[in-house]
Amino acid sequence: MIVGFQEWRDLLFVHWRVSAAALRPHVHRRLAIDEHDGSAWVSATPFTLRNGRLRGLPPLPDFHELNFRTYVTHPSRGRGIWFFSLDAASAPAVAAARLSVRLPYYLSRIERGEGWYRSERRVSEASFDVRFSVGAEIGRASPGSTEEFLVERYRLYSRAAGPLLWCGPVRHEPWPLYAASLTSVRETLAEVHGMGPLGRPDHCQWSPGVAVEFEHFRLA
Repeated sequence: MIVGFQEWRDLLFVHWRVSAAALRPHVHRRLAIDEHDGSAWVSATPFTLRNGRLRGLPPLPDFHELNFRTYVTHPSRGRGIWFFSLDAASAPAVAAARLSVRLPYYLSRIERGEGWYRSERRVSEASFDVRFSVGAEIGRASPGSTEEFLVERYRLYSRAAGPLLWCGPVRHEPWPLYAASLTSVRETLAEVHGMGPLGRPDHCQWSPGVAVEFEHFRLA
């Protein structure tokens, strides 16, 4: 059953290679950490959330968001995304998301403009600052490609409420992708979440976005 709707717009995918061993202590034990092209991956994905609403409730004001994540597989529910954190520049959205979909949202000061994005979390030193330019159109990710591995994921996993594992399916069209080049990246997300510094990213793409439908989050 569809319970929520959002548009994810003007999204930048920034990806780093990491070792699966470095991620293992930070991911639920029932999830396998996915690897592609010889490594596991983590990604930061800043975007603007528009027209977000839960079924039967008025829409939320638009706001900026930043997700920090890796890629996993559940033994019966399949491939998905494991969120280390989700930063949002909306106190009502953070409260609603923590209560309704059990994801680890944090209130942050977030700004963005043409070719830049900056986030500073209010309760810790977690920050993210990127400068970039958008290049040629890629289109949809090719089957078996690194881009497909990193962006085409339709299940969200979390343990925001204690040790239990939660899973929520999402529905949207495949991502329309463009090449992107980074001028600079500064981040402390990895260190705040118990990992070492990530260094220079290995892949980057931009997308104008997709419209998204959410189903109920359930115990996995």
